[in-house]
Amino acid sequence: DPEMSRGLGDVYKRQVENIQSFISSHKYHIVLTHHKAILRLGIPIAIGQLGVIIMGFADTMMVGRYSTDALAAASFVNSVMNLITFLLMGYSYGLTPLVSSLFGQGKRQEAGGVLKQALACNLLFALFLMAIMATGYFFLDRMGQPSQLLPLIRPYYLVMLVSLFFVALFNALRQFTDGITDTSTAMWALLTGNVFNIVGNYFLIYGIGPFPELGLVGAGLSTLFSRILVPVILLAVLLYRKRYAIYRQGIRLTPLCGSEMRYINRQSLPISLQMGMESGSFTFSGIMAGWLGAVDLATFQVMVTVSTLGFLFYYSFGAGLSIRVAAFYGQRDWTQVRLATRAGCHILLAMAACSSLIFLLFGEQLIHLFTSDALVVALAVSLIPPLILYQLGDAMQICFANALRGTSHVMSMMWIAFISYIVVNIPVGYLFAFPMKMGSYGLFLAFSSGLFVAAGLFCYHYRKVMRQVQAG
Repeated sequence: DPEMSRGLGDVYKRQVENIQSFISSHKYHIVLTHHKAILRLGIPIAIGQLGVIIMGFADTMMVGRYSTDALAAASFVNSVMNLITFLLMGYSYGLTPLVSSLFGQGKRQEAGGVLKQALACNLLFALFLMAIMATGYFFLDRMGQPSQLLPLIRPYYLVMLVSLFFVALFNALRQFTDGITDTSTAMWALLTGNVFNIVGNYFLIYGIGPFPELGLVGAGLSTLFSRILVPVILLAVLLYRKRYAIYRQGIRLTPLCGSEMRYINRQSLPISLQMGMESGSFTFSGIMAGWLGAVDLATFQVMVTVSTLGFLFYYSFGAGLSIRVAAFYGQRDWTQVRLATRAGCHILLAMAACSSLIFLLFGEQLIHLFTSDALVVALAVSLIPPLILYQLGDAMQICFANALRGTSHVMSMMWIAFISYIVVNIPVGYLFAFPMKMGSYGLFLAFSSGLFVAAGLFCYHYRKVMRQVQAG
């Protein structure tokens, strides 16, 4: 009956208009709800990351006060290892939206099965990268670093290489616990490991009591032991806590499957390469800093450590945003996905403003914590303005990269990272540092170019994805 069809159509239209009117009139409240949820998810991650920052600060302070050469050697090795660490971290991030989506749908046992496949993928990927880095050990003398640093670089490199396996194990377990909204477990594990690392540094670097004075190698061993401890804590929680019984059942009943592992790899590898290329721009800049001399290399280590104060907080709340987006994306609630992203953007903008203010007001005091070398301090203070300049770009590229990750549309992240960090950041850094003779200042100034390009491209592609899914 045409009349009845028109009548039903009018009723449907009125209901849609009523829903839209309700959402519009309550949008402020809804967005605030997303703010609270992202903060609730992100704060435990941020506290855990604060522990990582403190550990990095402690390592750099203790090594820097031991000797400038040890600090320079640590800068080179950490710059190289950070590339692998971020590749591993990014690879594990492919697990979060898969677990969050299943958790949002109430499929707990299936989430446990996904963890089993992801653990196998992450550990195999770690072994592959470790084999590459083990080969690189034999070419350390060809990387243009000051020759007096090589006896310090070589043993520290090997110790940090072994620790990468345990980093991969922790990453996978952490993304799983974060994905089911249990973000506090990884926080406590990290804080415990960080306390252990700082105490170990104190005894092994300086040789306190019966412990030998191992200098930089002591710092490496302390880091290795703490990196073993942290995933062991998470494994104990997974194996014995009552809340995880349904997930253990999923792990036990799910066989390893090649097709499932390939699917996880397709979700994980683009994010890994995106974060690897981002970190690679910092790694290659660290190598270029070594071409400028030991003082520039030591300064680079200090400033990169200081900069983690902003970066790791951005990634903490970005992870909370990704979990929130993935849960609503799995329910196909596009309005809530957009509102969650908007709330995450607000939070990260506020974090960028806070970080910039801290660097502006307390940057020099932070630098003095790491070294008393007058040349290093003077050069580091001159790098505070370019450090502040790129905070906004860093926060926004993390915001939209994590929103995109939450939608599982991750393939574009590789080419965005390639353009931003490889095509733009590294060449601009070389141009500023050497032909334009700006030195370390030019290297730090170039970071803004890559990060702002990445922020714009991630934002554009996220909006494109949302238009497509709403239209389809």
